[in-house]
Amino acid sequence: MQTNLSPAARLNPRSDEAEKVLRSCVHCGFCNATCPTYQLTGDELDGPRGRIYLIKQLLEGEAVSASTQEHLDRCLSCRNCETTCPSGVEYHKLLDIGRAEAERQIPRPASQRLLRWSLKTIMPRPALFGTLLRTGQMLRPLLPGTLQNKVPASITAPGTRPPARHTRTVMLLEGCVQQSLSPNTNSATARVLDRLGISVTPCREAGCCGAVDYHLNEQEQGLERARRNIDAWMPVLEQGAEAIIQTASGCGAFIKEYGHLLRNDPAYADKARLVSERAMDLVELLGSEDLSQLKPTTSQRLAFHCPCTLQHAQKLGGTVESLLQNLGYQLTAVPDAHLCCGSAGTYSITQPQLSTQLRDNKLDALQSGNPDIIATANIGCQMHLESASRTPVKHWIELLDSSLQTQGATS
Repeated sequence: MQTNLSPAARLNPRSDEAEKVLRSCVHCGFCNATCPTYQLTGDELDGPRGRIYLIKQLLEGEAVSASTQEHLDRCLSCRNCETTCPSGVEYHKLLDIGRAEAERQIPRPASQRLLRWSLKTIMPRPALFGTLLRTGQMLRPLLPGTLQNKVPASITAPGTRPPARHTRTVMLLEGCVQQSLSPNTNSATARVLDRLGISVTPCREAGCCGAVDYHLNEQEQGLERARRNIDAWMPVLEQGAEAIIQTASGCGAFIKEYGHLLRNDPAYADKARLVSERAMDLVELLGSEDLSQLKPTTSQRLAFHCPCTLQHAQKLGGTVESLLQNLGYQLTAVPDAHLCCGSAGTYSITQPQLSTQLRDNKLDALQSGNPDIIATANIGCQMHLESASRTPVKHWIELLDSSLQTQGATS
């Protein structure tokens, strides 16, 4: 694709990167075949190829409007198109650049600005989010149906975490909303790792990974959160911690981008690259361990929803499924497993109609094999699918931990 970036766009420090991505696109349209939003709307501008053209126009100085911003907002950032693309177009990088430029040029309505400010203020702060969640649970019967569905009626208690007692250690990203919505996920992770002779070293100074701010176009704030995390993790890595483990694949995908996003920061480039190299999804760690002692006994039929951030961003599709099958779990087939569930970070809040359509389609596919339970690997997907109140949804490590506890109680 030929490009002619405007003088103003050339001032963007990422202009060379944008031009490289634009020129790598041969506009074949294969991406549209796997784009969830294009499949729903049938609008070329709601597919990757159309959005690439919109961003090209934006960077070449052509007139843009709120319609341009709307089509960019509708993108899930699922990166399914990148998995499909025969030319290796790094669409998500161009999207980040285009969205930031659109945000600079196109004023948003006050209602959108308030909503996005609320999300950026509340979600990355676990204490504030937890307080509001507990309030929402108390008032749940009085809430409108759309809000009721987003407030879980009950939350599994985290149980006891084992003390740090092993020579092998890892750090664990606690997450933001996950600490309140699914506190048992990280506790279950610590218990399973303890069984394998690996201890979780607390690192309370680390906070939000920065993805919420970054993908809502507060990109510098997102990078500042990344820098704070790097400062918190580096001393522990230097003391011998093997890795930084994430149980939320969305966080993991973003942390693995730290090295790229901070590559031009002289104070953080090397440290960011090391952190990205040491960042691991939980399945990557467990996949390299001897799990023979973790053989659970269960007759549950299980459908696994592989989050987009695991299969398309981190390229780990099929790894959790293989691990669970090797442990003896019975997995049902899931048609169109590559498609997004519609959670996509804050998308279920900013684009509720499209998000609900995608959720219902995904649940139809997941339930087609009549599973007893649905497992996933990302807190956003978990809560979004659970909000339909159809089939119970858990993080896969909770199922493994629960089975091991039951096994221990009966042995």
